[in-house]
Formats: sequence, C-alpha cells, structure tokens
Amino acid sequence: MTKTVKEHLVKSLASGQFVSGQLLGEQLGISRTAIAKHIKVLIDIGLDIYSVTGKGYKLAQPLYLLEQEKIISLLADKLGKQIENKIDLPLIEVHSLIDSTNDYLMRRLPNQLSPGQVCLAEYQSAGRGRRGRQWISPFGSQIYLSMYWYLEQGLSAAMGLSLVTALAVSDAVKAYSKVQVQLKWPNDIYLDGVKLAGILIDLEGQALEPSHCVIGIGLNLHMPEAAGKLIEQKWTDLQSHTDVKIDRNVLSAQLIYCLRQRLFQYQQTGLASMLDEWHAHDAFINKRVKLITGERVTHGICRGVNNQGALLLEVDGQVKPVYGGEVSLRMDE
Repeated sequence: MTKTVKEHLVKSLASGQFVSGQLLGEQLGISRTAIAKHIKVLIDIGLDIYSVTGKGYKLAQPLYLLEQEKIISLLADKLGKQIENKIDLPLIEVHSLIDSTNDYLMRRLPNQLSPGQVCLAEYQSAGRGRRGRQWISPFGSQIYLSMYWYLEQGLSAAMGLSLVTALAVSDAVKAYSKVQVQLKWPNDIYLDGVKLAGILIDLEGQALEPSHCVIGIGLNLHMPEAAGKLIEQKWTDLQSHTDVKIDRNVLSAQLIYCLRQRLFQYQQTGLASMLDEWHAHDAFINKRVKLITGERVTHGICRGVNNQGALLLEVDGQVKPVYGGEVSLRMDE
C-alpha cells in the first residue's frame, strides 16, 4: 500500500501543478496527515516539493516520467520486421520506486522471467554498483535499467558480457545524442575522462549448464546537484555534453534495442567481431595504468582486451590477460 500511495502522489504531482492534500487524501482513502508524511518521504528521496496553504502541494519543476506504453511502441518501431507483432516484444516493466532493478529481476529467476525482459525504475532505494558500492539513484533524472538474458552455454558465456553491454551503451548514446563515449574495462563508460555510466552483471547457474544473468545499466542523464555531492568518484552526465533535450523514454527504447542487437551478435560471433570497435573507444589503450586487487597494485600498460573479455596488461615487456573480478583499473599518473 505504501508504495502504491507514493506512486499515486508522484503521478499526481508530475505535471507541476498544485494538487490539494484534501483531494489526494480522498483519492487514496487516507488522511491529510498521512499524505503529508508520504510527501516528506518523497522530499527525502530527492523530489523538490513545496506546499502553499489553501493551494496544496507542487513540484518545483514538472517531471517527465517513464511511460511503459511509449517505450514499448518506440521499441516496436525500431525492431520492425524482426518481430511479427507486439506479442513478440520483450516484457518491459516500469516502476516508480524500487530497491534495485537488478535485484527485482534476480528475485524472479528462473520461472517468472522471459529472455530480454526489462525492468526500468524512476528511483532505486538500494541501487548497487560493483564491489558492493552504492549506486546513487536520484528520482526521475537518469536511466536505471536491467535486462534478463538466458545463457544457454552456461556461465562461461558470461565472460565478455560487460564489454558487450558497454558497446551497446555507446551505440545508444551515439545514435541518440551524437556524443561518442569512451569505454573502460571492465564495466564503465566514460565521457571526457570521467564516469558517465556503469554496468553490473549478476549471474546464477553452473559453469557448463544453462544459466541466467541480469544485466544492469545506470546512465547519468541530468544529475541533480544534491545527488551529485553524494558520489565519491568523478562523474558527468549526458545532458551536460549535448544540446539535444533528453527524452528518457526515447533513450530507454534506444538502449534496449542496442543491447538486444549486441547480445544477439555476441551469441552468434562472440566478442572477436567487436574487438576493433572496443579498441577504437578504449579510454586507456596504450596508456600507463595501475591494476588494484585488494591491497596489491600492479603497474603496466593497457594493451586492450582479448576475445574472452580479459584485459591485456603489459608488465615488464610481457603481455598477460587479466580476467574480471574484484579488480579496479586506474590511470597511472
């Protein structure tokens, strides 16, 4: 009930017009005092709401919310002849408030999901990055997207998924905004040398048996100032680099389309067919880097990635592959 109330309030306020607390209470069957408490929670998660006696509650700026039907329609247009009818489209869910889009799909494995199923959210209360870090998820200003994918060949097929996903994000951003991003192994997207987006892959299954994965993407579009102060590393957002007024519904559909295309390519030809594209946009290729594994730091030169998705690190004249895990790659300044 609590989530339903908050979602109703968000939708009622989204236009940016005043809405009376009395009317909201009547619509929801709760008191004006209860409405005020729910409004306070929405303010706490980053919505700029104020009240005026006799008028009610109002958002400082209108919200342009994600619309499930609009995203589905846009995706259908893009897929065109690849689908027979809308029944063949992937299931797309849009939530106002959620703990984590990845966790939401992982809880539904394996029987409540179909390949390509997508979860989008306006806000995550427990968004996750790599290595247990929090992913700051302000309301209604970014893209938080997760997609379920079936790995018929087992977990071994997951090796290059973060690289494939990064290429899909690059494809979508370029197609929508004409902005070219840079890729950072194993799972980040950079713009002008700082982080624009991150990728989180969750896996379930056995190495040699059909398995499941959830691919999560967090893409900064228009970071509110207050939320930006909570992020520990340097960041940027897409709106700061383009004159295109970003429509999150259009960009979400583009992102789903590009991710599907890259995943099908990966199924058919593996990562080898994408290596040239990765290297063309690799943020660190042929630069001095340091690889941090726990308390251990290894210095070397980034020589790109191989067709298994491993980092190629040159140390003392020898190039060795470094596979993912609890590692962090940084410029060696």
